[in-house]
Amino acid sequence: MQRVTISIDDALLAALDNIVAARGYQNRSEAIRDLTRAGMTDLDREASPAREGVAALIYVYDHGERELAKRLTRSFHDHHDLSLATMHVHLDHESCMEIAVLRGAMSDIGHFAGHVISERRVRHGRLVAIPVEVMSESHAHGGERRGHLHTHVREAG
Repeated sequence: MQRVTISIDDALLAALDNIVAARGYQNRSEAIRDLTRAGMTDLDREASPAREGVAALIYVYDHGERELAKRLTRSFHDHHDLSLATMHVHLDHESCMEIAVLRGAMSDIGHFAGHVISERRVRHGRLVAIPVEVMSESHAHGGERRGHLHTHVREAG
């Protein structure tokens, strides 16, 4: 591990210290490492759109909006190659939250997430994407040796 010295203004340092306290980091270095990884993942998604990734798409929508649930379901069926699983939660009488697990090219994931989040009456949306490498590997499961795909999380950088 390398030691790096940086200079930041007082307001940014105060904001960083608030994050350290609020999230329970051991120190500023841990927070800076996490924030750096998150920023690099975002840049990696923009710079390498063909790179494979996994993601969680989280959004809240008005379930009473005419045809919205059907449009969202249709979108997921149209992109079944990206969608691995979805969890649906009833928050109150008007709002539902869905959490969708996606896998595919980072550009496809980002485009699809943007489409879902921009639907009329989707109130909140966020995509958390992580770059991965998909590899075919052969090893034993229960004594039987066979090949199949594994998804390996890439280190930032």
